[in-house]
Amino acid sequence: MNVNDSSWLERALLARGFMQAPAEKADVILVNTCSVREKPEQKVIATIGRIRQMTGCSNDVIVGILGCVAQQLGSSLFSHSPQVRLVCGGDAIAQAPDAITRLLREPALRISLLDFSDYYVEREKGKDTPCGPTAFVNIMQGCDNFCTYCIVPYTRGRQKSRTARAILEECRNCLDRGAKEITLLGQNVNAFGSDKYGDGTTFAELLAQVDALPGLQRLRYTSPHPKDMRNEDVTAFAKLEHLCPSLHLPLQCGSDRILKRMARRYDRRKYADLVASLRSARPDIALSTDLIVGFPGETEKDFQETIEMVRTCRFVSSYSFCYSDRPGAKAAFFPDKIPHDVSGERLRRLQAVQEDLGTRWLSQRVGARTRVLLEDKSRKSTDDGASWQGRDPYGALVHVRMPIGQNHAGRMVDVTIVEAKKHSLIARLAVAHD
Repeated sequence: MNVNDSSWLERALLARGFMQAPAEKADVILVNTCSVREKPEQKVIATIGRIRQMTGCSNDVIVGILGCVAQQLGSSLFSHSPQVRLVCGGDAIAQAPDAITRLLREPALRISLLDFSDYYVEREKGKDTPCGPTAFVNIMQGCDNFCTYCIVPYTRGRQKSRTARAILEECRNCLDRGAKEITLLGQNVNAFGSDKYGDGTTFAELLAQVDALPGLQRLRYTSPHPKDMRNEDVTAFAKLEHLCPSLHLPLQCGSDRILKRMARRYDRRKYADLVASLRSARPDIALSTDLIVGFPGETEKDFQETIEMVRTCRFVSSYSFCYSDRPGAKAAFFPDKIPHDVSGERLRRLQAVQEDLGTRWLSQRVGARTRVLLEDKSRKSTDDGASWQGRDPYGALVHVRMPIGQNHAGRMVDVTIVEAKKHSLIARLAVAHD
């Protein structure tokens, strides 16, 4: 979501006549922030310090801090550097281009945009720069769940759905600019339309409408909440032509007791039943998840139940972290915190199990034929630059040798998997499709 916000803001400023510049030569430097990872506040403050050194402490440079940490720390960020002249929460990013333009006109001004809007504020279109093979499209903003570990409702605001018309218009624009794959985004993406701002379109109906757009070759979405997955959302994986057989379905924990403390509003049985129904609709679906280890009050038994669920669900990958307090979230006030050495040791055990599952899944792919949407040259490309990378329908990263001297970004190619690496696949080109 932050990648998409940053991309939009860049295009909005380009449309107003701005040009990109190296940080040491820029008039405006924008830092888009996230509160999910550990110690985000310290990292942002350290970044402010690095920018000041990089720019020779020039007070002519405008630094804008945007996103969740900006919302969380607010106007106190102004005290860390005279260069910081814009503080903008994620819910107010639509106002950022106007604010930046005004700051350039008024050198003594500082602006904080921290109020939450009452509805989804549509953003200006921005410059029609070429789009990469994959594109992100927000369909909603904020969240109403108030999970006890999470500060999203406090930093992104309450849930606000966009209209289907606006979403489809943006999707068409992405396809016109060269995108082949679209990922629909939301803090609770499958709750789209269930808030008072919805236009009557359900999430499943929106999926079908996007799936039917001319030029679309792949469709994904993230992140859904298990409690909001309806039957029609599940059957969409069997019915829609372009919906990829991959889904990131956050579990967070495998213990019913801890899930209740997290206020997740499902239990392990309901989650397992949902996984079974998804595999019934699409037997080859690749599932990934989020996991929190060491939540306050977690016992070894609770942790073992998480391990059991990971094995039962056979996740191909997961994002797993040790619990850490988020200021303002309810769990920050829970007294029974788990010592860091205990949660760290549990995390290592969990990641070892996941590593085994992921490696096994990749190994089972060897010999299979699949289709890859090429995105860019491989990071560890051969000297002749012939190795390209992209993702298959299941979301696996695939490397494949392509003819040299050509730009293959955006091409869809048929390949045969010939080797499994630790986190990716090596393939041989079969038949290419432009």
